[in-house]
Amino acid sequence: MRIAYISLHWPRTVTSGVGKKIIRHMSAWRAAAHDVEFFMHTADRKIDTPLLPGKIFFYREGRGLANEWERILAVQRLLKAVKSYQPDIIYLRYGMYVYPIHLLASIAPLVEELNTNDLSQHERLGIPYSLYNRITRGLIIKRTSGLVCMSNELAQNPYNTGFGKPTRIIGDSIDLDNISPLPAPENTQPRVAFIGSPDSPWQGVDKLVRLASMFPDISVHIIGYDRILEPASLPENLHLYGYIDNLRYTKILRTIDCAIGSLALHRIQLNESSPLKTRECLALGLPMVLPYKDTDLDDMDCDFLLKIPNKEDNIQTHGKAIREFAYRMRGKRADRAMLKNRIDSTGKEEIRLKFFAEILDAKQK
Repeated sequence: MRIAYISLHWPRTVTSGVGKKIIRHMSAWRAAAHDVEFFMHTADRKIDTPLLPGKIFFYREGRGLANEWERILAVQRLLKAVKSYQPDIIYLRYGMYVYPIHLLASIAPLVEELNTNDLSQHERLGIPYSLYNRITRGLIIKRTSGLVCMSNELAQNPYNTGFGKPTRIIGDSIDLDNISPLPAPENTQPRVAFIGSPDSPWQGVDKLVRLASMFPDISVHIIGYDRILEPASLPENLHLYGYIDNLRYTKILRTIDCAIGSLALHRIQLNESSPLKTRECLALGLPMVLPYKDTDLDDMDCDFLLKIPNKEDNIQTHGKAIREFAYRMRGKRADRAMLKNRIDSTGKEEIRLKFFAEILDAKQK
């Protein structure tokens, strides 16, 4: 197969979580003898990290109709390049509609990846953008030949099932063979980590402040945030590292006993997920606190996973359980053999490629 992989609106870098995910996808597809080309539609921003290799279509970032026209022109250039590539199938990460991206479906069968509850998440952008997304999202989805959903919850959402499209549920994955587990540290007092990015209220970083305040005998280490607006003063056992490179990132994780996943998915009306950062932490051997239903791990019963409710008060009700879990995990690591068939990329990409083949077979009949 010739596969065109498309990302809209955002600069995808080689070190970002989504960038790493796209690289894993394309590497697995190429290893299976398929031809893959990456097409990126993105604002022209100054960034320090290299972008993913591929064909890049920049637009000047601004406000109003002038900015929208720039985005449209970039999409038109992208469409021309995709058509010239002559793909057998097109894989599109969900992004807010921009005219005339729906014409992708006239080039080749289109598969769209739905990776979040876009209806609730776009509400954060304000009424105009939220309304625009609600009105236009169907312009692409109704033209797709299939959907890949990151969770059962998304696959069963009436706003997605209403289109009647063939659907596969494929949670995020990690290449376990290319990641070496970290040795367990020998901490007297537990060290807990969280990895995230700013301006993401569903990550619940504010709750980590509460956790650190409740239990001064554990230290909480937050990677990706260099400040938290509230409260004015932070507990002494809370440490912020901001955005850091992989070398320093790994150095910190070597000292960590366990990690915590996003604590507030309920804020965007989600209860189930399969986050990239969770899989990366598990691949490194870190035991995990899961404050949501994990698509691949929910039915596992093991000592290196702690499941707590996805509710606003989950730290108040389960903070003690997190503390006790952190103490139990000192000197221990996650069992990667138990995780191999659940979060590893190889099996998941076989399922995705099989779905592509089924779509192409259906088109030829």
